[in-house]
Order: sequence, then structure tokens, then C-alpha cells
Amino acid sequence: MLNNDQIAAASRILYGHWQAGTKLDALEAPLQPRDRADGYAIQAALESRSNEKPFGWKIAATSEAGQKHINVAGPMAGRILAETVIADGGTASMKGNEMRVGEPEFAFRMGRDLPPRASAYSVAEVLAAVATLHPAIEIPDSRFADFVSAGEAQLIADNACAHLFVLGSPTTADWRARDLVEERPEITLRGQRHVGHGRNVLGDPRVALAWLANELRALGITLRAGEVVTTGTCHPPLPIAAGDRLAADFGVLGKVSVKFE
Repeated sequence: MLNNDQIAAASRILYGHWQAGTKLDALEAPLQPRDRADGYAIQAALESRSNEKPFGWKIAATSEAGQKHINVAGPMAGRILAETVIADGGTASMKGNEMRVGEPEFAFRMGRDLPPRASAYSVAEVLAAVATLHPAIEIPDSRFADFVSAGEAQLIADNACAHLFVLGSPTTADWRARDLVEERPEITLRGQRHVGHGRNVLGDPRVALAWLANELRALGITLRAGEVVTTGTCHPPLPIAAGDRLAADFGVLGKVSVKFE
């Protein structure tokens, strides 16, 4: 287990590279996280470097394509910092972004707290705590030059590849009555149409949301009212470049878009 000084040093390095838009090969051996617990400890220290209230959480690698993209075996939680959120229809900078992909996602804003407890939360309990559903786009990136070989613990420390995030308006449709597994959002990029699938998100975006709540529970963290959870891409990551516009149409659930420069 890393000590507090090592955790602080590792988070300072990663946060510095994020701010500068630069990359590193790996953390120095004494600062490398040994396991997921170390990774989450470094990630928590990243949050303390932000001057704004936490915006929410992301889940990385909830699809097979996402897991292959960063070479991990399963999901990882990451923090969405308020300063990384871009308005719907806004413009995202490509500066320093080496991953260069966009991901259409289902996002949930919590309506009440889910504090740590001994037993796991059920999907039904987590959904009962949700206030609103939103279409969203995540623009991930890593501070590691070779994120494919960085490994799970370092990627968790690297905030699970969190970078930029776009949140659409809350849906006015009765999303609780719909089968999110079979939602098929249409994504347009450079004049091409792509079709996502809700089942790509850990089999069900609602299951992914419950996974996040229980991952935080195990870490002793409260998922708080007002926080947004984006549940992972419903389509294999789509390559993006400066000048592109990525739009995701979730049908009755709403639309979201972002431009890149």
C-alpha cells in the first residue's frame, strides 16, 4: 500500500500532465499503484486538487470494445471534475488528446444519497434514487502515452481515463418504463451514421449504474444527490479529429452533440 506522501506525489504528477496536456510513460516505481485500492487512493487525491464541487462519476470499460481499447478485464470508476464539463452543443479542445475518441452514453443524475453500507445495493434501489436520465458524450483520454499497456491500477489512478464530458438535457420521456437494453441511439460523425445499443453498456445501463454505486460503497464513498453518473459507451469508441461534430440522437430520450477544435 502506498503511503500518503506517495499518493500525493503521484496525484500531483498526473494532475500536472492533465493540465498541461502532456503524457508520461509511467509513474516512477515508488509511486506506482500496486492494486486497485492504491489506484483509487491516487484518484481521490486528484479530486482534492480541483477548486470546484465534484460533478459526478464515470465508468470506464463497461463494454467489451472499451475493455479491449484500454486492455483491462472489467469496469473502473472515475471522477468527473466540474472543470471538464462542456455545454451541450459546445466545443471540445483536442489539445493533448491522444486517445481521440468520442463515446455516446446514458447518464443518470442522482436524486438522493446512496451512502456506504454492509450489503450491496440492488438495481431497483439504485434506480429509485435517480432523479433524471440524460443523453451524454464522453471524450476520454489518458495521461499515459501508452495507455494500452499502462495496466488497470495505473489507469484507475489516472482517473479511469476521464478527460472531457458533455451532458444533454434531462429527458422528458418516461425512461423508467423503457427497456434501456434495447435503446439504439443514432450517432452521426463526418456524415456517417452509426447505431449504438444499450446492451453494450455492461449488458444494461441500469446494471452499470448499480455497479458504480456498489463500487463506491466498497470504497466507503457516498454517491451523492445531484451527482451525475455516466455509464459507459453504447457504441465502440468513435475516432474524432479537430473540425468534427459528433451528435447522438437517443430518440425520445433526447439528443446531445459536441464539436472539436
